[in-house]
Amino acid sequence: MKTVYHKADSRGHADHGWLNSFHTFSFAGYQNRERSNFGVLRVLNDDTVSQGMGFGTHPHKNMEIISIPLEGNLEHKDSMGTTAVIRKGEIQVMSAGTGVMHSEYNQNKDEAVKFLQIWVFPREENVEPRYDQKSIKDGEKINGFQQILSPNKNDDGVWIHQDAWFNLANFTKGNGKNYTINKKGNGVYAFVLKGSAKVGDRILSEKDGLGIWDTQSFNIEAVEDTEILLMEVPMDLPAYLK
Repeated sequence: MKTVYHKADSRGHADHGWLNSFHTFSFAGYQNRERSNFGVLRVLNDDTVSQGMGFGTHPHKNMEIISIPLEGNLEHKDSMGTTAVIRKGEIQVMSAGTGVMHSEYNQNKDEAVKFLQIWVFPREENVEPRYDQKSIKDGEKINGFQQILSPNKNDDGVWIHQDAWFNLANFTKGNGKNYTINKKGNGVYAFVLKGSAKVGDRILSEKDGLGIWDTQSFNIEAVEDTEILLMEVPMDLPAYLK
């Protein structure tokens, strides 16, 4: 088993007033050659957007973009004609493919919105752009893994153009479970949303991250009530990036 540990306070940070963002991997003004990506996981931003503020219309291409609200409501508009609001307990995916324009705003006038912005390299270039969002709150599992993303259209959660599986792990203190890799050559990036847990041989606290690869499985045990996002992704970059 190989691992890479990213302590919460080691992340890149940008405070734009209306946007407070922590970057696990290189992004915008934060550039770190040792933290460019974890396999095909390219961006993991922990964003807080002030009341009524947001990201104006901007382009994306050849990227799978996933948004997971943690607090508040996030309004989305794009060049495919989509207008939607994403709330805590939901997940959104946008396949940028050949190119798409979109904007994201905090719909609330009285509270900030907090969400994870995640980018994953697709397995192939120039797919047709698409948008989807689903509720995940009804499938919550205590002391187990809840799949919220996969490569398969008929699986639980949303799907993307990549051999990736995302799970939420919710464990009460003292409980745990073994996670088994879905596909050979994949690794898992574990990101603690709240609480603390022992992941593999490492104790992780809130907003710590741990990448794990070259193993078939690893164990998670909650030190306290804990919620963790597990992002399983291929460790090899697709051919078009080599």
